[in-house]
Amino acid sequence: MPKTIRYTLLSLRDLWASAGPFIVLTVTLLLLAYWWLDPNPPKRVTLATGPAQSAYEAFGQRYAKILADDGIEVVLLPSQGSAHNLQLLRDGKADLGFVQGGTSIYSAEDEEALSSLGSLFVEPLWLFYHEGAARKGGKTGTLNSLVQLQGLRINLGTDGSGVPSLMGKLLESNRIEASSLTITTLDQTPATVAFLGGELDAIVFASAPESLMVQMLLQTPGVKLMNFPQSEAYSKRFTFLSTARLPQGVVDLARDLPPEDVSLVATTTSLIARSSTHPALVQLLAQAGNVIHGPAGWFKVAREFPNRDNSELPISKEAERAIKNDAPLLQRYLPFWVANLVERMWLVMGIIIAIMLPLSRIVPPLYEFRVRSRIFKWYGQLRDIENRIEPTGANKALLAELDALEARAEKISVPLSYTDELYALRSNIHLVRKKLLRSEGGTP
Repeated sequence: MPKTIRYTLLSLRDLWASAGPFIVLTVTLLLLAYWWLDPNPPKRVTLATGPAQSAYEAFGQRYAKILADDGIEVVLLPSQGSAHNLQLLRDGKADLGFVQGGTSIYSAEDEEALSSLGSLFVEPLWLFYHEGAARKGGKTGTLNSLVQLQGLRINLGTDGSGVPSLMGKLLESNRIEASSLTITTLDQTPATVAFLGGELDAIVFASAPESLMVQMLLQTPGVKLMNFPQSEAYSKRFTFLSTARLPQGVVDLARDLPPEDVSLVATTTSLIARSSTHPALVQLLAQAGNVIHGPAGWFKVAREFPNRDNSELPISKEAERAIKNDAPLLQRYLPFWVANLVERMWLVMGIIIAIMLPLSRIVPPLYEFRVRSRIFKWYGQLRDIENRIEPTGANKALLAELDALEARAEKISVPLSYTDELYALRSNIHLVRKKLLRSEGGTP
């Protein structure tokens, strides 16, 4: 082996022997911190959406597309709607789900097990009816009060959608007996088919305007959307309801649909997460919510949503930060997993560095002591030989010991920067040899 490589390897060996324990301790602390903080999220998350062709399904697909860019697979779990989503969250079958305000009563256990990522969008109560059916019994053909529904065949949706519960509260507030209506609870798609086929007089949705069913019914001839002139009163009576206005012509300007402004009542939908959902995933989903729900729409101005209003559950800290601020600086320039790791580990890494940096100052002295100890340990034996020199001679045995010591000293290997210590040892051996020779009466 070339001497240069040999001396380099020797230096590295001594350096590792000196600094190795500190490196091992630092790495161990970092691994323990990584295990404790669990900074990187799982690569798969389940999102409870809603029925086929619903706004929930459409929004879920958009969330899945955005998170796929960061390597996260969003599994979309179809459901009957808001109430069903909440049950899936309670049962642990979904990590997140869309839930309408006012459609469920939250328990103390829910407040511990669930958190909100903020209010995402409003879901107006769309009550579509056939104009011909509204003329039954000498009526005008236009409905503007829930009282006028009496005697009609109406579909309120499945229990899992949350609409029956919501409509039940509204009908009760109008003192309408359920027996005065012919109520069905079909799912959204078969109910729409039955409605268009004339088997139903009216149909109720609580959905964002992005719903394909809503878009289609708004443009279907002979189908009208019920106006809620008392929307302000409903919003005062029920805290989970707000007013919404569908502007004239917003559906189709050329056909002037709707032909006049329509007042509606609306619930606010939130994205609810289980408390066990990884914080990094919550942050990523909340940031995606800013992109999806931030632009202006039929019932909102730009940046109005997501927000922290009308929340029935505590807002998660990660979601609150995402609502208030843009994406963190590191996430704008680094891959998500790298930025997330640094953001969640920086405090622990700072503490470890603060502890280990002062301790690391003993590494250079320790390295120097280790190298020099290979030389200095022979000075004890050299001193002993010198102390046993007899002035009158008879030192041949000591001379043999000194020869053996010198032979061993010639085999000592040290880094090049410490060769002066090695040559000093050899020089001192030579001095002791001269002293021995003088005592023997010889010539040095």
